[in-house]
Order: sequence, then C-alpha cells, then structure tokens
Amino acid sequence: MEAWITDWMNQFGYLGVFLLILIENVFPPIPSEVILTLGGFMTTTTMMTKLGIIVASTSGSVVGAAILYWIGSLLDVERLEKIVQKYGKILRLSIKDVHKADAWFDKYGVWAVFFGRLVPLVRSLISIPAGMSNMKFGLFLLFTTLGTLIWNTVLVSVGAAVGENWNEIVGYMDIYSNIVYVILAIIGVAFLVWYFKKRD
Repeated sequence: MEAWITDWMNQFGYLGVFLLILIENVFPPIPSEVILTLGGFMTTTTMMTKLGIIVASTSGSVVGAAILYWIGSLLDVERLEKIVQKYGKILRLSIKDVHKADAWFDKYGVWAVFFGRLVPLVRSLISIPAGMSNMKFGLFLLFTTLGTLIWNTVLVSVGAAVGENWNEIVGYMDIYSNIVYVILAIIGVAFLVWYFKKRD
C-alpha cells in the first residue's frame, strides 16, 4: 500500500495528496496518518514542499468533510423524528431524546467539530451530526479547517523531520488510535448504561 501511495503522489503531486485525503475522509480505506507522514517525508526527496502538502491535504479534508456534512443534512431532525415515531419503541428512543441531542449539538457543536478533527475515526464522522443539526455551514467550515490544519501540519512536519523513519510515526499513531478507540468504546458503554438506567 505504501508503494502505491508513493507512486500516486509522485505521479500526481499535490493533486494526488488532495484526492487521497478527500477519499480518506469520505471512505476511509487509508489512514490519513500514513498519507500525511509519508507526504512529509516526500518533501525531503521530491520538489514538493511542506506548505504545499499541508494546503493540499487540508483542502482535501475540508471538501470531504463538506460532502459528509451534506449527507448529514439530508437526515435532518424532522426525518429523525419520523424514524423515531416508527421505530422508537424498538430503539428505546423518543422524540424528546432527538431534541435533546440536537440542542446539545447546537450548543457545543462547533467545539465538537474542532476537537473531533483531532481524533481518529471521529475526524470524519463528526461532519454528519453537524449536517443533521443544520450547523451554520460557514462555522462548520471554519472549525473544520482549523482542526484539520492543526492535525495535518503536525503530521506533515513530523514526517519531514524524521525522514526515512516516518513509518515509526505511523506505528505510534496506531497506538494513539487504539487508545482513542478504547476510550470511545468505554464512554459509549457507560453512556448506554446510564441512559437505560435512567429510562427504567
């Protein structure tokens, strides 16, 4: 896979970085950590620059996030209400729950988007509830861009700094991702336990 990514980026340059990151955001077959750290390393062996990689990757991320935001907007609160009316008893959800979740995202959504862009897995998925809650698109783009810019700048810079050892960074990022997944799973289980106890 690394050889394929390298060939793609060598052949298409910044456009290749843009497309890889865009695809990774919408259909994540390749972790962005691999693309970004490899991109950083390639600034030491090709004519590409760190700034160019950061701009191309951030643009790809934002376009991908905008696509997921649009998908989320198709499933707005009114449609969720209809789903809950139909399947609420099975899912143990009420329309009130939908409104509470929507109100929470209205209040904290911009920060959820910003910090979400710094968390593996959540990075892409956070765009969907932003669209569902009809967050102002300008605000969504601003905080998505800021969070993405930080993530991309750090990984590209680290990849450039460590050079041929960029693979080691990917290994550390895998550990970071696994820790995050475990934490998210624990939070998810704790929330479900609390939610169902509250309902009983």
